[in-house]
Amino acid sequence: MQLRLTRPDDWHLHLRDGAALAAVLGDTAARFGRAIVMPNLKPPVTTVALAQAYRNRILAALPPGARFEPLMTLYLTERTPPFEIEAAVRSGCVHAVKYYPAGATTNADHGVADWRRVRPTLAAMERLRLPLLLHGEVTDADVDAFDRERVFVERELQPLRREFPGLRLVLEHVTTAEAVDFVRGAGPDTAATITAHHLLWNRNALFLGGLRPHAYCLPVLKRERHRQALVAAATGGEPRFFLGTDSAPHARAAKESDCGCAGIYTAHAAIELYAEAFEAAGRLDRLEAFASWHGADFYGLPRNGGTITLERRAWTVPATLPFGDGELVPMRAGQTVAWRLVPSA
Repeated sequence: MQLRLTRPDDWHLHLRDGAALAAVLGDTAARFGRAIVMPNLKPPVTTVALAQAYRNRILAALPPGARFEPLMTLYLTERTPPFEIEAAVRSGCVHAVKYYPAGATTNADHGVADWRRVRPTLAAMERLRLPLLLHGEVTDADVDAFDRERVFVERELQPLRREFPGLRLVLEHVTTAEAVDFVRGAGPDTAATITAHHLLWNRNALFLGGLRPHAYCLPVLKRERHRQALVAAATGGEPRFFLGTDSAPHARAAKESDCGCAGIYTAHAAIELYAEAFEAAGRLDRLEAFASWHGADFYGLPRNGGTITLERRAWTVPATLPFGDGELVPMRAGQTVAWRLVPSA
């Protein structure tokens, strides 16, 4: 059995930099035409000049013959001025601004402690229609780790939407039924990305036979009822839910440590894993829209012209993959994936 899709895009991707970038970029470029590239490097990508320089490094690292367009983002800080938003829109290469609550995830130390401190910048984004991408979690120590997204929606996101009704928002890597419900009720300027690992795993995957550091991500995996809500949103044909892998490579040693990094690497089999999730839901017919149409439509970009082909033929994921001077452990390491990307001629 084969499945042909309009070439998809990844609307949430971590590529890192340097040797790590070179190690992982080929996996994404083989499957996706474009990707929204996260700006949480060290130091973060906070200006248009830094975004343009990072874009050039990505293009230089592409495998020979690869056709892939990185869509750049800026890292929002409490010092991001409105004129940087104007420069981003003029640049043609910066397509969004990323909001990280301070300390919420990898390299989020420069994030925003309170969105009310960046009102003039958000107002400029609302006026210029530049999307704000949200890592939707609170970081309060008194909030349970499994409730951080739900509380963010209630405490932060609803007031933000009221104050800036025309601001284009993408709630990244949604993990809860509450986040899905918010997006559904928030109107045409609000969308969400959904990862393959949140569609395929619930929080039991963290503890399967022991503590599993390579299943640890942020937002953390949730209960089965939330996974089912995500599957319903992804496979339901709703245009404001679309593919965003949040593929986040970390060296094996950084994951298997006493303070392991958050992130799951899925780029090696990204579209194949989504195909599994859609097939399990009996909705393979809706994968193309989710993966290839909805995101481009929301961002106001043309849909890709080429196609990719998937074949329903199981293959075994390597136990590790090269990652700069070390190695990383991908999702499904040593296990099978039911679908396989057919190499382009």
